[in-house]
Amino acid sequence: MDISNLHYYVPTEKVNEPMLIEKNLIIYGGTPAGITAAIQATKMGLTVVIVEFSKHIGGMTASGLGATDLGAEDAVGGLSREFYQEIANYYGKEKQWKFEPKAAQYVFDKWMKDYDIPVYLNQHLAEVTKENGKIIEIVMENENRFKGKVFMDCSYEGDLLAQSDVTFFVGRESNATYKEIYNGIQFGAPHHKFEKWVDPYVVEGEPESGLLPGITEDDSEQLGYQGQGDHRIQAYNFRICLTRDKENRIPFPKPPHYEADRYRLLLRYIKAGVWDAMNLHTMLPNGKSDLNNYGAISTDNLGMNYDWPKGSYQRREEIFQDHLNYDLGMLYFLANDLRVPAAIREEVTAWGLPKDEFEKTGHWPHQLYIREGRRMISDYVMTDHNCLKQTFVDDPIGLASFHMDSHNCRRVVIDGRCVNEGDVQVPIAPYEISYRSIRPKIEECTNLLVPVCLSSSHIAYGSIRMEPIFMILGQTAGTAAALAYKQKIAVQDVDYEELKQELLKAGQVVEWGDDMVDDPIKRMEETFGK
Repeated sequence: MDISNLHYYVPTEKVNEPMLIEKNLIIYGGTPAGITAAIQATKMGLTVVIVEFSKHIGGMTASGLGATDLGAEDAVGGLSREFYQEIANYYGKEKQWKFEPKAAQYVFDKWMKDYDIPVYLNQHLAEVTKENGKIIEIVMENENRFKGKVFMDCSYEGDLLAQSDVTFFVGRESNATYKEIYNGIQFGAPHHKFEKWVDPYVVEGEPESGLLPGITEDDSEQLGYQGQGDHRIQAYNFRICLTRDKENRIPFPKPPHYEADRYRLLLRYIKAGVWDAMNLHTMLPNGKSDLNNYGAISTDNLGMNYDWPKGSYQRREEIFQDHLNYDLGMLYFLANDLRVPAAIREEVTAWGLPKDEFEKTGHWPHQLYIREGRRMISDYVMTDHNCLKQTFVDDPIGLASFHMDSHNCRRVVIDGRCVNEGDVQVPIAPYEISYRSIRPKIEECTNLLVPVCLSSSHIAYGSIRMEPIFMILGQTAGTAAALAYKQKIAVQDVDYEELKQELLKAGQVVEWGDDMVDDPIKRMEETFGK
């Protein structure tokens, strides 16, 4: 398959005889959270189905994010821990946290087969039917219907919760909203910033010549102030699996719509003496790497994703293609443009796309990294007070331990130079997540659980939004769904102590113990250097 045929969304035609699928639990979203939720509910006796928008299950875990954003090892239990043990078994190791995309796909496919969980792919949510505060069924574009007693939104965007009339927020709350410290507009971060003065204008020193591509704003009135809330979200990118193995390497192809001018700012930065755009290569087994964003200008496509969370499928397709063209175009530019210093071209050309990964999508990851979409607003909102252990919950269902991590949200001009805004990296110790944060308010919906787009502020979500934690929250949601179904009660009425005992029985780590080991500062240093 050619990369030019890789899409987020292709409209599905109505089928002659639409299906009606009835199960106890309907899970919308085949992300790792959806997978662990399905397994746990199945173990507890429910009939389950996964309804997935794309043509693949596994979300980011199976789409290039092989360098696990782990946090503290001791905080990971249950099926999340079991996933990484399966990964270790795949490689014949005792312990293995980093993996190739195809290894994750193997484990998830194996689990679906082992637990006999039906999965329906390429299903695009069109309608939600509710009666008396309950979801009755969800209908797809092709008119397939999925009817159940309990529903779960495991999408990265929160599409099901939105169509179910559950309150949500998109963007960055002001610090004043929840009396936080690290939310809203953030200038002055020590990481992912310009290390040299770089002129933003097409003709250096001449504002009237216009801005170079990649700079989102040149208006002092729009800069805002530290901690101010806005509509912006942290940047997306692809987590790109690369290899230097000559036998397995495909040279970077020219993207479907290549624009060399998009990289003039990067070129100017390189000529200023900084070459770090590909510094965050985390090595994976078998000579592959997970390439992530690093520094001032890299794979993050700053400011180009604001429409995604609430956008139509067609609008998301446009954004998807723009990110594909930007990320692949950057690699192609660095490897081929003669304006790039020869040493850098030689370094980049040594890498390529692996022949044995993503064979159905032109060897390119099929999932765009949706770092944040909608976030539900429930009776309890996780905030940086939780992350900093200034506030504690009385209904913990799992632990988060990755640092508060927001990528930059925009690139602006201040006093004639380029400045990135929005980056936050704050080390934290493991902390507990509330059950109330994964279910809506009872007056909005009584049979929906939301383990991915949970009730959280922007900056707390920056810590919670990691794939191991999504697997933990998915298993918790599967447990709660089973209890609610069996007792014929609202998900809000699930007895916490009963839920906790079921979680402990399943091997979940619900609370951080004094005998557990963690070093948040060391973990941060491993990411960014001392």
